[in-house]
Formats: sequence, structure tokens, C-alpha cells
Amino acid sequence: MTALRFQWARMDDLRARDFHAAKLLRDTVFVVEQNCVYQDTDAYDLQCWHLLAWAGDDLAAYLRVTDPGSKYPEPSLGRVLTAPAFRGQGLGQELLTEALQRCDHTWPGQANRISAQQYLLKFYQSFGFAPIGEMYLEDDIPHIEMLRPSVLQK
Repeated sequence: MTALRFQWARMDDLRARDFHAAKLLRDTVFVVEQNCVYQDTDAYDLQCWHLLAWAGDDLAAYLRVTDPGSKYPEPSLGRVLTAPAFRGQGLGQELLTEALQRCDHTWPGQANRISAQQYLLKFYQSFGFAPIGEMYLEDDIPHIEMLRPSVLQK
């Protein structure tokens, strides 16, 4: 099992090299690997929380969390990924567990929303997310919105 070191930071607190590593990995997975030409970098990057999972000097996994009220009423997880070289080791579960703990601490009593690629439905359900609405296409990839109730609501 790969030991991870988590970094939770706003853009202004990230070193340029750290965001470059995240952006390079996002492009590798979402643009090149998924063969999807779209504008990955957006204004949310400037105002969200970035969660980077480091294995030594290598970025092994990443996601970002937008603040409540910026994209959705709830904090929203997005750009969730594991680097190809680190897949199959359970790092996605570690990353999501860490992210949800950080969300629960940062925004106590808030639910979490995600726009999930449909093939990951069962993965997100294992963390308490439930589908809301119907499948839709985003960049020609089937997605579904999912909501995880606040831990205080359970």
C-alpha cells in the first residue's frame, strides 16, 4: 500500500509547481486518456480547495472542492482522479475519505454534491452518495448528479 501525504490548499497557498503537477495530471486523465477536448482549467480553480495526494514526490491522486454557493448550494467535489501509475491500490478510496472528512470539518452540517461519471456510480454510492436526477451527457461522457447527506442528517 502506498503511503499518501495530503495537501489541502487554496490556489493562493499552492506552490506553482504543485498546481502544475495537478494540472498536468488532470490533462493526462481528462483530456488525453478520456479523449475529451474541453477547457479543464476554469474560474473555480481560483476559488476552490485543492486536495493533492502525494506518494513521495509524485502526485498520486487529486480532487478539488468548490465552496457552497459557488457551483451548487452544497460543497461540490470534482476533478476526482488517480494517476495511472497508482491505480488499483485503493488510493481513490483514501482520497475520497480524506476529502469528505475535510468537507465535514470545513462545512459542518452541509451535504456534498458531485457530478459523477456514470460508470463510477457504485464507487460513490459506497461513500453515501445517492443519484439525483437522470443521466446526462457532459463532454459526451455519461454523468449523473449525486448527493451525500450531511453526516449530521444521517
